Amino acid sequence: MKILVFDIGGTAIKYGICQDGHLMETSECPTEAYKGGPHILETICTLAEQSLPFDAIGISTAGQVNPEEGYIIYANSNIPDYTGTQFQKILQERFHVPVAVENDVNSAALGEAIFGAGKGKDSFLCLTYGTGVGGAIIENKQVYHGSSFSAGEFGAIITHAEEKLAGTDPFDGCYERYASATALVKMVSAVDPSLTNGRQIFANLERPEIKAVVNKWIDEIVLGLATLIHIFNPSCVVLGGGIMVQPYILEQIHARIPQMVMSSFAHVQISSAELGNSAGLLGAYYLAYLKVNQYSPEAKKIVREQLEVMEAAMREGCIGQLPEIYDGENPTRSKGCFAQAWSVGEILRVYEALEKL
Repeated sequence: MKILVFDIGGTAIKYGICQDGHLMETSECPTEAYKGGPHILETICTLAEQSLPFDAIGISTAGQVNPEEGYIIYANSNIPDYTGTQFQKILQERFHVPVAVENDVNSAALGEAIFGAGKGKDSFLCLTYGTGVGGAIIENKQVYHGSSFSAGEFGAIITHAEEKLAGTDPFDGCYERYASATALVKMVSAVDPSLTNGRQIFANLERPEIKAVVNKWIDEIVLGLATLIHIFNPSCVVLGGGIMVQPYILEQIHARIPQMVMSSFAHVQISSAELGNSAGLLGAYYLAYLKVNQYSPEAKKIVREQLEVMEAAMREGCIGQLPEIYDGENPTRSKGCFAQAWSVGEILRVYEALEKL
């Protein structure tokens, strides 16, 4: 069975054909998120046309997703007009194959719960800082989804009430406008327009004017974290996103949080995510395969057998982790980053589907 799989992020769309658990012909293209949801949908349709024939489509995507009906419940202005995008309906009508659509944010938190910084913790919060600020709530080792699959939208908490009251955009005055990696780049570009990403910014951290901006941005991070800590009283908060690999950020957060929370909350452990990005394509494949076969016992058996190869993979490189990249054909050598959260998270999401259905 050939399944066309997509992993839609804010920067790139990864895609490929997956057959019998093996990813083949993988590639990627820019998301061009600024062009909006209709553009992304049309890109997916164009790539699908170029990839015919296939038996099903699996999609892992940013945004709040209704996995039962396969559409975007909500997406903020980082991807304009993405809310309401009917991936499942439109793609099924156009290509006459089953379509599975899932969100990958909560699965990353579950990955940290089992294999990463949240291991051994029954309950914790997970936040990711990138184009926006995303989050998840782990309670009793389970993801708390909320009543409409939308819990954990920490980027929308209000940290600047005056901006919220004066603004017209739903995210005016909200956390991610000030604490995301996008916000940092915007703040620094006002001082030095040549610094356009986090790597460049932290390479210039010794410059007083740059360090001052970074410190102000970290204050914004801490402001939101203090609010969440007082609301949830977590034992642990896991911070992810590419920008969080910078040691200076976590050092400063550790130094500032005790000054921002009541003493009864000061026990909270704040850690960087130990895993990284994910094999979203592989997760999309397995979920689509199960859907195509109506979650039959035989389909579950096949998926479980194919996932058994992951057990050996988790004993090489970083023990208990999965790497970023594998060769598509035998010998399936691992490459890239040794341990990535999304890789583990996607596989856990499949296991979760197997257990639930």
